[in-house]
Amino acid sequence: MSGWRHGAATGSDEAAPTLSDLAAHPGMLQAGERTKRIALVAGEASGDALGAGLTAELRKRFPEAEFAGIGGKAMRQSGCETWYDSGELAVMGLSEVLGHLPRLLKLRREFRERVLAWKPDVFIGIDAPDFNLGVERWLKRRDVRTVHYVSPSVWAWREKRAQKIGASADMVLCLFPMEPPIYARHGIDARFVGHPMADEMPLEPDQATARAALGLHAYTPVLAVLPGSRLGEIGRLGKIFLEAARMISESVPYLQIVVPAANSACADALRPLIAETGFAAPPMLTDGRAREAMVAADVVLLASGTATLEAMLAKRAMVVGYKVAPLTYRIVKAFGMLKVERYALPNVLAGSDVAPELMQDECTPENLAAAVLNQFQHPEITGALQPRYRELHETLRQDASASAADAIASLLRGAGSSS
Repeated sequence: MSGWRHGAATGSDEAAPTLSDLAAHPGMLQAGERTKRIALVAGEASGDALGAGLTAELRKRFPEAEFAGIGGKAMRQSGCETWYDSGELAVMGLSEVLGHLPRLLKLRREFRERVLAWKPDVFIGIDAPDFNLGVERWLKRRDVRTVHYVSPSVWAWREKRAQKIGASADMVLCLFPMEPPIYARHGIDARFVGHPMADEMPLEPDQATARAALGLHAYTPVLAVLPGSRLGEIGRLGKIFLEAARMISESVPYLQIVVPAANSACADALRPLIAETGFAAPPMLTDGRAREAMVAADVVLLASGTATLEAMLAKRAMVVGYKVAPLTYRIVKAFGMLKVERYALPNVLAGSDVAPELMQDECTPENLAAAVLNQFQHPEITGALQPRYRELHETLRQDASASAADAIASLLRGAGSSS
């Protein structure tokens, strides 16, 4: 085709693009340049959402690009052809992974061969490091440009993993600002693109609307309890967190307790634990709706993990607890694998203790209850933290999908066009 093209194929009498057209659409194709092919893999629901946002933004920059790989409903709706569904990668736990290992190895082998034959301009692995990093490394050795979107927590443990990630990815897209400097120490191109959750959540959360949506009283205290999103976490933390909540309810008059389960399986695991705990007034157990519960709450009691970031973006007081298996904890400590003094993401981002952390042996019902009661009794603590919460929120609010697409576009343009 002679001349330029943008969007659908055009006739030869179409006017050439202006400089403003080119500035607005840097992916417009020159004569002889083939359509960009972009391969992506997302292995779970959160990755599917990231992939859909990224696909939409890349399409703005490369209007005629083709997208294919592994994803879910959101990526398909964004125009990505999915050769396999992301649910095929969503296995967790050692025993479950071992049971699925032959199938997963076969899928990975077939998938990477199909990607290579498709000749993509770039391969983007979205999170799912156990699957994606191996695929990225295999493709990179065969001269396919590779990007890993969502850095593993190299800031928390085994920093030297950054070198191995760099052996797999030409570029790493990071959700947190403390991550690129770690990669830079190992000579790896890593870009901070912001966190999509910070883009989604308002700077000023609407507590009244969240309470109304959940059917909670507007003017009585609310405690949200989140003992984890996995069955193993509920097994370790469920009784501890619920017993702490029962103790708190005896000291806070008219307390409303909401327990949002991550899914129906978690709800089934929590239901008997709630019944066994002996609450005077049973908590509200919801299937999902964790964000609403956190926004509705005065204080959030939760397990360490991504939920702590969500609670910070909701601008809520929180107490963080966590336990791992005793043997795992001893091994991690003995070999110095953990490199942080703080565990909860708000504390890591702030570089200070904005949320109480009670880990391992300190994670008891009595300790958790005392820390939560202190938050209820001293709301000025949370009030004083609001400017810091907002500052952190604004730092993470970088229009993540657009920033990630810009970084990938720069990689493609910098490397020139494939033919």
